[in-house]
Amino acid sequence: MNAQQLKNSILQEAIEGRLVPQDPNDEPASVLLDKIRKEKAKLVKEKKLKKSALKEDPFTDDDKLFTIPVTWAWCKLGWIGDWGAGATPAKGTPEFYTNGTIPWLRTGELNNGIVTDSEIKVTPYALQKCSLRECKVGDVLIAMYGATIGKVAIAGIELTTNQACCACTPYQVYNKYLLYYLMANKQRFIDLGEGGAQPNISREKIVAFPFPLPPLAEQQRIVAKIEELLPKVEEYGKAQEALDKLNEELPERLKKSILQEAIEGRLEPQDPNDEPASVLLDKIRAEKKRLVKEGKLKKKDLVETPVEEDEKPFEIPESWEWVRFGTITINRDRERIPLSVDERSKLEKKYDYYGASGVIDKVDRFLFNKPLLLIGEDGANLINRSTPIAFIARGEYWVNNHAHVLDYINEDLMQFVCWYINAISLVNYVTGTAQPKMNQEKMNSILVALPPLAEQKRIVAKIEEVFKEIDKLKNNG
Repeated sequence: MNAQQLKNSILQEAIEGRLVPQDPNDEPASVLLDKIRKEKAKLVKEKKLKKSALKEDPFTDDDKLFTIPVTWAWCKLGWIGDWGAGATPAKGTPEFYTNGTIPWLRTGELNNGIVTDSEIKVTPYALQKCSLRECKVGDVLIAMYGATIGKVAIAGIELTTNQACCACTPYQVYNKYLLYYLMANKQRFIDLGEGGAQPNISREKIVAFPFPLPPLAEQQRIVAKIEELLPKVEEYGKAQEALDKLNEELPERLKKSILQEAIEGRLEPQDPNDEPASVLLDKIRAEKKRLVKEGKLKKKDLVETPVEEDEKPFEIPESWEWVRFGTITINRDRERIPLSVDERSKLEKKYDYYGASGVIDKVDRFLFNKPLLLIGEDGANLINRSTPIAFIARGEYWVNNHAHVLDYINEDLMQFVCWYINAISLVNYVTGTAQPKMNQEKMNSILVALPPLAEQKRIVAKIEEVFKEIDKLKNNG
């Protein structure tokens, strides 16, 4: 049960007489109803109410919403208060608004509590000339129109309202109890709304709405108990929100933690029988020399910048090596050929077309036809990492100039490096803030903790296994 459901449950218990015990010494609600009638008669005699206010529409068993205690009495909202809506003074008449001092409340300003101000003020002249209701301190307000139907508040100051707001001056009924009663029945009022784009409830529907009247002393006990419980419900709600947020974030946090363990050599045990990373490095260097000899790489691609001791961000196992990204990659950026949107729209769309964030659309020709690692070259994702920045492209495809294209001596190394790049922050390798960019030089300088090839395979397999289990938890949560 969430906080709102718990609040609704408390309010429902309250208005059905189950939140606090009845006291046999309380004056029953039937006596209170007689007092209300006498007060209304007195106000009619004083010409403060019209005679029509004394009329009580019959209440039948069909009107009852639920069973109430024997000391309570069913009546209608129109019996226990003077209800009236406000109005909107003509906006084109400056005398109604200029230097206004009287708060003019709109339903969006109802706050389920005490209202003490409004954005717009009207003048005494507007109060005199327009059909505005003068609301007293303590009046209970309810919204009648649109998305705000059922919103409530108590006037903490003298004010007036627009026509979408109905106000009640209660007779010998605790205004806070009436407020909570209206609040408890918000959905019922919404269901009573009529109209399409702008549903509304009328004053007539409000005054005809059933009202279970408790003894006055019990009303006060009910309100006291509600106001004791609701702050605790609010605390519970905040705790629940924090827990929900934690549960939502936990899978990604777990994944980040797993990746960090992986790139630091703590996810899988080292095997002394593995060929050390230094042997893998020698194989990479030999392959790159072969490609230089064949004219597929330039001699500058063989240049390596050593990793200094003070650069190393963490300790790695003895069989691992610290290297630069450019040392272990075969860069194929020069083969990228961008296509314009117009060019792509004219093609038959047979092969995938890649950019910095993955497949953009399809084209009718391809440039690459083997798995390669693509890393976003520019864009906000270099910083915020809302999606993976590195991914492996497969099949036959084209690549634009927003993604670096990297080849490797084998796919196992490529898969490990893909996870590695997605695990680390690239902030130190990015230039620009409005238009973040990671050029080839910056990318080649990235520090990589390189495990033996056999351990890379074990690490990738473990990551994929654990991530599947995390995703199951997330989907079942």
